Amino acid sequence: MTTRLAVLLVLSMLGAGRADAQSLADAQRLFYNAHYQEAADLALKLREAGPHDLANDEVRTTALLFVLRGLLKGQDAHDGENKAEALKKCTKCPEVLAIFAADLKHGQELAREMLKANPKDETALFYLGKLDLNYVWLQLGLLGKKTGWDEYWEARKSLEALLKVNPGHVRGRVARGWIDFIVNTRMPWGTRWVLGGGNKKKGLAAVREAAALPTDEFSHAEAEFALWDMLLRDKNVPAATEVARRIAIAFPENSEVAVFLASRPAK
Repeated sequence: MTTRLAVLLVLSMLGAGRADAQSLADAQRLFYNAHYQEAADLALKLREAGPHDLANDEVRTTALLFVLRGLLKGQDAHDGENKAEALKKCTKCPEVLAIFAADLKHGQELAREMLKANPKDETALFYLGKLDLNYVWLQLGLLGKKTGWDEYWEARKSLEALLKVNPGHVRGRVARGWIDFIVNTRMPWGTRWVLGGGNKKKGLAAVREAAALPTDEFSHAEAEFALWDMLLRDKNVPAATEVARRIAIAFPENSEVAVFLASRPAK
C-alpha cells in the first residue's frame, strides 16, 4: 500500500467516524420531531462516552415528560381523579418516573453546587430553573397534584436572576414566560396570589418576543413550540396555525404538528 493510499484510507475512516458520531443536538432534533423515547435513549447513551452534564439532564427529563404524557394520554387521563386512576393503570409509568426523578436530582444538585461557586453562573441559573419547572410540569400538569411549590419558587428566583444578568437569554425568557402564563391560566385566584401573581398576556408576549430573537436552532425551536402551545391554550387557532406551519418546515417528522395542520384548512 502506498503512503498516499494509506493516508486516504485513514482520512476516510476518520470521516466515517465523524459521520456516525452522535451528539446532544441529535437528541434535541429527535425531541422536536416528537421522537421522545428515542431522544431520552440517546441522551442516556451519550453519557457512556461524554459528560453527564446539565444539558443532558435537561434534554432527558424533558423527553421523559413527553413519554409520560403519551403513556397517560393512552389511559384517557383528563381531570385530577382520572389522572390518578390512569397512573395506577400505567405499568410503564413507575419506571419512567423513577428515571425522571434520578436525572432531575442529579441536575438540580449539580446546578446548585455550581451556583455556590458562582451565583451568577448563567448555565447553572438557567438549568436549575428549567429542571425545577420540569418537576412542576410533572406534578401539576401530568399527575394533577398541587405540589412542587418549593421547586416553583426556586425556578422563579433562578430564572429572574438569570434574566437580570442576561436579559436576552432566549430560553430563560421562554421559561419565565411560561411561569406567568400558567399561573394566570391554570391557578385559582387565591393560589395565583400566593405564587406571586401571573399575567397571561405578559407571558405570551415574552415568548413571542423570544421567538423573534436571533439565536441557535434549538433555542428558537423551544420558543416556537412554546408560542404554538400558548396560542392554542389561548384559543387563538389562526395564529397557532401560522406558527405550526413554520415548525413543520423545520421539523417535518413531528407527527403531532402534522396531525394539527391536517385538521386545518389549506392556506
